[in-house]
Parts: sequence; structure tokens; C-alpha cells
Amino acid sequence: MIPPAFDYLTPQSLSEVIGLLHQHGPDAKVLAGGHSLIPAMRLRFAEPCHLIDISGLEDLNCIREADGLLRIGAMTREADLEDSEIVQTGYPILLDTAKMIADPQVRNLAPVGATSRTVILPMTIPPPCPPCGQVEITGQGGKRIVPIDEFFPDFFTTVLDHGEILTEIQIPAPPPNSGGAYLKIECKVGDDAGAAGAAQVSWDEDAEPTLQAVLQTHVSYVAFIGSKKQARALKEYLQQEGIPGKRLDALYAPAGLDLQAKSPGEIAVSVLAEIVQLQAQLS
Repeated sequence: MIPPAFDYLTPQSLSEVIGLLHQHGPDAKVLAGGHSLIPAMRLRFAEPCHLIDISGLEDLNCIREADGLLRIGAMTREADLEDSEIVQTGYPILLDTAKMIADPQVRNLAPVGATSRTVILPMTIPPPCPPCGQVEITGQGGKRIVPIDEFFPDFFTTVLDHGEILTEIQIPAPPPNSGGAYLKIECKVGDDAGAAGAAQVSWDEDAEPTLQAVLQTHVSYVAFIGSKKQARALKEYLQQEGIPGKRLDALYAPAGLDLQAKSPGEIAVSVLAEIVQLQAQLS
């Protein structure tokens, strides 16, 4: 389909963008990468009268470290994360994730901040958003910082008010003696994640590993494909280590998952059956 007619605006500064958003009100939309907005316009799910293209804002295209944070400009291309020496040497989870976002064509064009605004779960994006990260939002009233786990209240939804724009993603530098990894299971390259997981491990002065990120992430559940016996042993061990009970309640082991299931409904029934059985045995 062809979208309705609209005015195409190309501001050259962030202040000009904010001014145009306030001038045109709800009839204006920001165009960054267009990955979600353009298809929505073609289907007439979105019908902005004014399209504000921010691809020319070079100030929002940067990867730098300052004040103990990795700062990624909202218009930084996803492919730039792979090529960044800062990311390669200090942020292994981010590097792993950046390599698995969609396909090279998308990564060469899509800005990090654009994909971070329209999240559909479960997907790989947004890559640089661990639970401890935060984003910088700029509006007519100035800048404000929002924790990343508060930025996405729901599907296709952020806490951005009209007239505000995401300008920077900020990630704390990993502590010394730490490492991490990101894994994604997909049907074919570039697909949404059928399953994905990230973990960061740090060692204290006694070189005892501590689990981070996975059990602190706000997720519905973390599934371990393995035996019930292994899952039970893991859960008991984590209880002894003092992991909060509400985090442990998010651990399940769908060991009997029917891998031959053909439909999402069949898979869901298989997973839920294993969850109920394991929880009953552990309670």
C-alpha cells in the first residue's frame, strides 16, 4: 500500500528536532531507521502528517566512554558496534549480541536508538540494554535519565512523551575480573530469537564466581533444557547461595519439551506441563 501524503522535514540539530515536535504536535513522527514506522505507514497503521528525519544528526552518532559508562548515541548504526574497538575490548556481551542482530543489511542501516524504541518481544534487539543500563531522553525541558528496565512498559511502548527523543544509551563498564556471553537460537539467520540468553560472571577477591544479570533480569521465566534432577540440584544450590526466592521462582526445566511439536500451542502445553510438575516436586 501507499501511505498518505506527508511533509518531509530534515532538521540539522537536536534543538530543531525538539522544536518541530512541539510545533506540529501529535501529527509529527520521528524517522530514524524506518524499520517499523515505514511498514506501519504503508499499512496505514500510522498516518503522520509530518515526518521528521533525524538521520543527519551526527552528534547522535558516537560510541565513547565517560564517567564509567559506555555511551552510545541513538543514531549509531548497529554495525558500528561490531567494529568499535571500545566494544570489542571491554563489552563482550554487547559484541556477541551485535553480531546476531537481524542480518548485515539491517545492521548497516538500523540505528541502535531506533530499534530500541520499538521493541517486539521476544527479539534480539535492543542489543545494548542490560538491566543495569539506562537511557538519556531529551525534550524541551532538558535531559532526563531513565533505567532501561523502566523504558519499555509494554510492546511497542516506551516512556517517551511527545516532544521527547531518545538521545543516548548508557551502559556501566563491566567490573574487573569479569566476562560474559550472549547466545541466540533462531530458525535461520536474521530470525527473531526462538530462545536467547545472556550471562555475566564476575570474580571477587577470593575468585569465587557470582552470577549476575540472568537472575536479575525481569523475565517471565528462564528455561533450562536438561534433566529435572539437574534443575532441582541447581535450584537447591542457588537457594543455599542466598539467591532471592522470587528469582528462583523464575527457574524452570522443561526437560520433557516435545521437540516434535508442530504448533506454538503444542509447545506451550508441553512446557507448562513440565513447569507444573517440577514446581510441585520442589515445593
